[in-house]
Order: sequence, then C-alpha cells, then structure tokens
Amino acid sequence: MFSLDREELLQLAAARRGEYQAARPFPHIALDGIFPERLLDDVVGEFALRDPAQAIHFQSENERKLASHGATPMGDRTRELLAELNGARFIEFLEELTGIGGLVPDPHLEGGGLHEILPGGHLNIHIDFNRHPRIRLDRRLNVLVYLNRDWKPEWGGALELWSANMQRCEQKIDPLFNRMVVFSTTEHSYHGHPTPLACPEGRSRRSVALYYYTAGRPEENGSAADSHNTLWVAPGEAPAGSPGRERAKAIARRVAPPILIDAAKAARRRARG
Repeated sequence: MFSLDREELLQLAAARRGEYQAARPFPHIALDGIFPERLLDDVVGEFALRDPAQAIHFQSENERKLASHGATPMGDRTRELLAELNGARFIEFLEELTGIGGLVPDPHLEGGGLHEILPGGHLNIHIDFNRHPRIRLDRRLNVLVYLNRDWKPEWGGALELWSANMQRCEQKIDPLFNRMVVFSTTEHSYHGHPTPLACPEGRSRRSVALYYYTAGRPEENGSAADSHNTLWVAPGEAPAGSPGRERAKAIARRVAPPILIDAAKAARRRARG
C-alpha cells in the first residue's frame, strides 16, 4: 500500500511555504515528483471516463471535459491515491504549506475526482463554486495531480492563472506527469485553460482533482460573498464584485421589472441547493 512520508512532507512544506504565499496572481505552487510513478501509471490505466455511464460529460461554450462523480466506480490504485490525498498526513502538509488551518477533505468528491480533456476540449477562465452544497463548508484549496506522460508544450492545456482584474494571464503551468499544483480558492482566483486542446487523437489531458474546505473564511478571501456555482469570466470582462459589474447590477435592478428580479433570486437559491 502506498503512503506518503509525513516528515518529508512537512520538511517540503516548510521549505516552500514562503514561495506559495508570495506567488502571484494568487497563492499557488507546482511541485514535481511527489508520488511514485508506478502508482500514477496504474491510475491512468484505470481511467474509464469515456463511457457515458461512468462519467459526466460537460459540453458547453465554457467547457468540454469528462469528469467522474461520487458514484463512479474507481480502480483500487485510484482509490488508494484519493485516500492518501484526503488523509491526515497530506492535510497536515497542506496546512503547513498554505498557512490555512482546520482543513477538511471532501468525501463526496463534489466537482473533484478524475478529469479528462479530449482533443479540442477546453475549460474557460472561471472561479470555482465557493461553498460545498452538502456539508456547507467554505472552499479554500484546490489540488491537481497531472497524469500526462511525454506532454508536448505545443499541445496546449497549460493551467492559466489570471489577474484579479482579468486583464492578463500571469502564470501558465504545463500539465506534466507527476506534477501537483496547489492553489488557494478565493473570489479572485481566476483560472482555466481556454484554448482548445491540440493534442493528437488517442491522447488527452488527465488529472486528479481534490478540494479542501474550512468552517468559514477570512474577509479578504470572500467571507461576505453569497454562495455561488462556477462563475465564468471572459478575458477583459469586469469580474464579479468589481465596481464596473456592481454598477451594471445596480442599473439592472433599477430598470428590470420586480417579477424578473424575484425569478432570478429564486433560480440562484435553487442552484445553491
């Protein structure tokens, strides 16, 4: 059975904590070689997302991807990796690395688990849903483990991290095999890979995604924000909560009939569950 070494993890976290917290446009880090390669190769061999009965197929203008869901059967090695990533040793590492205490894993894998992007697929720039719909905790961290051997830069698929005003991409992280990306989720952590994937047929962009929560969050990380689902933002568009967008919302409230405003509020409540 695979298990992470607690002392090695804590030493790594202490050594890289300053880098994580100082990263721009928001706290993040990419770490290579954390997991045994044989384990990740086995996880790749257990992928079964192309069967519609085994996965959710997202097809819209904002995303084209495949994803597992909580009920998706997974192989033994995949469950072994997920258990370790949701276990005490790894959570202690995340807390030391990020400075965020009281992290709670998600046994339901809401929005997480296995992800796959096929040729031509994409994921537009967005911020993630901010509260878990079942356990009602605040989302604080994303962890992505990439599973793509011999990935070529010209295929695209780099994770893009955008500025808070959505005017520029500040970081691009290639989805290389055995690369783990950790980043804080806030009301301004805009990310995605909007350019359609250009890998050849028979290849795809695969990853494992885990999300972590706390009971509450600091004001600067969006404690006052209403619960919301994924919010998509086009480059150059005024982000949610910005003065420009808030002015537009105020104008809409003045000119829209009350019945439409009430209907929109009811739809948001239903979306939050």
